Amino acid sequence: MSTKAKSKKVNKAWLHDHINDPYVKLATKEGYRARAAYKLKEIDEALGLVKPGQLVVDLGSTPGAWSQYLRRRMSPGGAAAGELNGTIISLDILPMEPIEGVTFLQGDFREDALLQQLLGVLAGRKADLVVSDMAPNLSGIHSADAARVSHLIELAIDFSQHHLKPEGALVAKVFHGSGYDELVKLFKANFRVAKPFKPKASRDKSAETFLVGVGLKAVDTP
Repeated sequence: MSTKAKSKKVNKAWLHDHINDPYVKLATKEGYRARAAYKLKEIDEALGLVKPGQLVVDLGSTPGAWSQYLRRRMSPGGAAAGELNGTIISLDILPMEPIEGVTFLQGDFREDALLQQLLGVLAGRKADLVVSDMAPNLSGIHSADAARVSHLIELAIDFSQHHLKPEGALVAKVFHGSGYDELVKLFKANFRVAKPFKPKASRDKSAETFLVGVGLKAVDTP
């Protein structure tokens, strides 16, 4: 079978699975932009991370399903629009369709211009919760992909060290495989509690899982 034919077969199988995925159907029914909303929902329901009145930062927010979930959790009666009890700041390099009440900043948070914008919105406050669904473009070369994933996790942890309350929490997407144990160690070095979490909404075939860190440890800076 040619590479092109194989690719067509894989795409067809993925499309079939996607169309028949109960979480895709539920997302369409409930007005979420992606099934990813249910991953954060499961993590939140298990650990009680999201509360009205919080300041939450969503890293790698596009297309916006996690921000939508946060917005509903922090509004009276779980409404998708109207009153919002809390602050949600979403960041992504890619554009994101607006979500009522959510502040979206487009750009790379490693760059000073965006960081200054963020500091302006934070206005001296620190986040109660940082969530990161950031994922690199995977190449299929395991060592390179592991390095890319690790880099994003290091960025999320570094961001949390600067912008998260001492008792706050970080939820970050990781992948099982090369480098995973090192990332768990990194979470344990930076947070008092570090837990892996594999939501049911995360496909069984996927190596994707999540790490949750609660309560920042003081880290010595050189």
